Amino acid sequence: MNRFFNSLFFGALCLLFACCHSTPTGSPQESVLSWKDELKAEIPLLGHRNWIVVTDMAYPLQTQAGIKTLYTGESYMDILTFVHGEIEKAPHIKAAIYQDRELSYLDEKAATGIDALRERMQSLFGDRLIPVSHEELINRLDEVSRKFRVIILKSNLTIPYTSTFFELDCNYWDSAREEALQKKINP
Repeated sequence: MNRFFNSLFFGALCLLFACCHSTPTGSPQESVLSWKDELKAEIPLLGHRNWIVVTDMAYPLQTQAGIKTLYTGESYMDILTFVHGEIEKAPHIKAAIYQDRELSYLDEKAATGIDALRERMQSLFGDRLIPVSHEELINRLDEVSRKFRVIILKSNLTIPYTSTFFELDCNYWDSAREEALQKKINP
């Protein structure tokens, strides 16, 4: 009887393994979502106090539980354009956009390609970029991620201080209306 249950258990494990690791043709399944699909799935769940960050390759892997880091393998500007477009399309969120302050001090001699990158970013965001020191932004993410979700999308860019931080906020409510409401609640 014991041999029967061992055989049955082994057969069930083999069947489970086969179902989970191959398609009917025997090739591996591709069930992993692309970073774009993952971001699109997360956008409806995100709101004020959440962050989305687009980084160069050397950005550190932060370990807070609230931070989800995805390596995209794609160009920095393509990722920025996609993220910006998804935020702009979403009816419930808007973003303050922060840029590493150190970026404005770099020149072509120190970081080849920086001028062209800055020009493309200026074209995409205009005057919406708010310069803040890189270290301060990383510290803010560390603090925020203790309670709220942060999504980091790493690009294949190898130019330093090129992180762009989208701090999300509510698109249909603003601080003036919140202040008026709080005055009604606590006169």
